[in-house]
Amino acid sequence: MAEQVEEPSVRPSDPWRGPKFLTTKHNGSHTWQVIAGSATLGLAVAAGAVLAAGPWDNGQRKAERALAAAADRTGGAHHGRTTPEGPRPAPSAPAVLPALTAAKAAQDPAGLRAALTPLVDAPGLGKKLAASVVDTATGEQLYGHGATTPMTPASTIKIATTTAALSVLGPDHRIATTAALSPDSRTLTLVGGGDPTLAKADLRAMAAEAADALREDGEDPAGPVRLTYDVSRYTGPELHPISPNENIAPVTALMIDEGRLDGSDRGPADRTDDPAGDAARAFAEALEKAGVQVTGAPREARAADEARTVATHRSAPLSALAERTLTNSDNDIAEALARQTAIAKGEKASFAGARRAVTNELKKLQLPVGGAHFADGSGLDRKDRVTPALLTALLARAADPDRPGLRPVLTGLPIAGFSGTLDGRYERDAAGTGLVRAKTGTLRGVNSLAGTVVDRQGRLLAFAFLASGSTSAAGAEPALDALATALAGV
Repeated sequence: MAEQVEEPSVRPSDPWRGPKFLTTKHNGSHTWQVIAGSATLGLAVAAGAVLAAGPWDNGQRKAERALAAAADRTGGAHHGRTTPEGPRPAPSAPAVLPALTAAKAAQDPAGLRAALTPLVDAPGLGKKLAASVVDTATGEQLYGHGATTPMTPASTIKIATTTAALSVLGPDHRIATTAALSPDSRTLTLVGGGDPTLAKADLRAMAAEAADALREDGEDPAGPVRLTYDVSRYTGPELHPISPNENIAPVTALMIDEGRLDGSDRGPADRTDDPAGDAARAFAEALEKAGVQVTGAPREARAADEARTVATHRSAPLSALAERTLTNSDNDIAEALARQTAIAKGEKASFAGARRAVTNELKKLQLPVGGAHFADGSGLDRKDRVTPALLTALLARAADPDRPGLRPVLTGLPIAGFSGTLDGRYERDAAGTGLVRAKTGTLRGVNSLAGTVVDRQGRLLAFAFLASGSTSAAGAEPALDALATALAGV
């Protein structure tokens, strides 16, 4: 039986196609709530140096950008839009809240304990709960309940995966898929770089580039060519330990649309068992339409060392991929980012290599990795272990003004009641709606929530609540949401 995992909403704000302000689910009130709630929280997170860091385009700052539209724009971090000179600088919004600093009156840990203690024993949380709450400005732990206990994190492990990838590769990194032509112009190889978001439209554009290169060699119509495909960038098993599964495709360096067979771009879906072969066949069809004669069926083979690149497609920036991973709990992108981290760290692009690479990068960031085990990058593997203290430390590091490259870890977090996997978790009038931003995690008997919230003093708090032994998500999720909401009221 397949693992029970969360099913991302089909209506989050879409980092690829723009904002979706909802006006039907809650009688038209959503638009103002997301502007008021999300903007307040987002700008509090981003105040001062954090604000200037962005990114804006591909995550959860649509409301903040609307507020800043009439203000002077002084630039910021690079984001997803491209120009001939490179990504455009993101606009900066005027600060509407004071910067988050340690100069405020100290948070009262006793008050925090009083607010949380009655909630940690909720029956819906199951047999065991571990928790951590920290002040991101100081790193001080304000509340701990088994904070250093290794627990199965489910999808909250994606916070670690995206942090490591952003730290190693940087937010502007793009994953390249290429087509390489042999010296005799008779073999064309589609070389997978590990971009699970590659689409048929991208292959059509690559086919047109390749056709132009072949015609420059004196062929019109171009060809004939043999088509091969190269997936050697990744090593180790393609199948996740829980596969075959509708929550993840085979992990390979070449695929289109995450191997989905139903046209969806998030959530569970039927997956192909041959993503690389499917991509190669789609490329062959695109080549034929571009006027290139392709002989025979595509076959797997490495590109020749002397082959020259005749077409390239680059993915969205890593900042956007990280945000999409977190917002929609995208398992395929998470595993891809883990392998990209492994490659950059000189490890094999496998589950084992990714585990070593992520662990070592988090150590380099001086994060408390004791007891952690990264069996995968997505959180689908029950062998994964993290502590609540590690998750809150990751979130605090992402809020560090000196590390703007990690900011997508915060901007990608789903917004309670509005986006991603928290879209349907909070009702219109719930106290945490629009204020809580958090990554969810759900396996059978495992439920987790880790994210940020601004308290009444304007402090950005990072929290992690990991529960195990629950009988149902329907019982555990409201209890976790109540814990996060309580933080906003202290």
